[in-house]
Amino acid sequence: MSTYMADAAENRYVEGPSARFTYRRMGQRRGVPLVLLHRFRGTIDWWDPAFLDYLAAEHDVIVFDNVGIGYTTGEPRDSLEGFAEGAIEFIEALGLAQADLLGWSLGGIVAQHVALRRPELVRKLIVAGSSPAAWVPGAPPMSEKVLGIMSKPDGGDLDDATYLFYPETDAGRAAAREHFAHVSTRLAAGGPDISEAAAKGLLTAVAKLLERPFDQARAELEAIKHPVLYANGLHDVMLPAHASYVAVQHLDSATLILYSDAGHAFLFQHAETFATEVTNFLAA
Repeated sequence: MSTYMADAAENRYVEGPSARFTYRRMGQRRGVPLVLLHRFRGTIDWWDPAFLDYLAAEHDVIVFDNVGIGYTTGEPRDSLEGFAEGAIEFIEALGLAQADLLGWSLGGIVAQHVALRRPELVRKLIVAGSSPAAWVPGAPPMSEKVLGIMSKPDGGDLDDATYLFYPETDAGRAAAREHFAHVSTRLAAGGPDISEAAAKGLLTAVAKLLERPFDQARAELEAIKHPVLYANGLHDVMLPAHASYVAVQHLDSATLILYSDAGHAFLFQHAETFATEVTNFLAA
């Protein structure tokens, strides 16, 4: 029997103009809902249920698959604009007047673009393990190993995911094993994975982001007037923490948190601590 309430959350469905969205909703039905936007190749089955439980203790938490990804129907998108349009479509289909957004990795870039395009829909932003919508000057380039894993047709194995998400330390490898054990209940149920078309769209979107000029991304950051919490692990091999440091310099109202012993998946490695930071930020 699962020890996580998030594992008991049922799939729900809502119709939008371009897709039938699948989502799960859990926690306190009060205040502004907290909508989570996922990483590259992530479906709702890959959210760590321990992290979701910590968030749901204080918040109305909603996770969903974007258009053409995982459980959600529709033609997969292949650009930042397309993913932002999908997220906006989902929020409006649910009838939410406003939401707080927590985006991890690619989801963090999408969340910022949603706030830029539809500022009235967003109250506050949490950007986790992410960056501005361009490669940041001074950041180390994305390694061939990282790019190679991202390009694998099946998304790579658990060893690949461990390398991408956790530091190459005993503590990091232990945190990776714990995370994979947490998500095993949902994954064992055999839900849909990322389709070949969706994977191609995601890769295309990432390639476009890598080609964007930073001046454009900087102007977009300066146009965001929402309170923003940026957070990352110092050992992130995908989106270096340097990008988070640069981003907050161009935001009107931003806080930065860095975890010295963690990488891209710091939010799962330090699930309770980071969930507390999120709660405090949203309550301020």
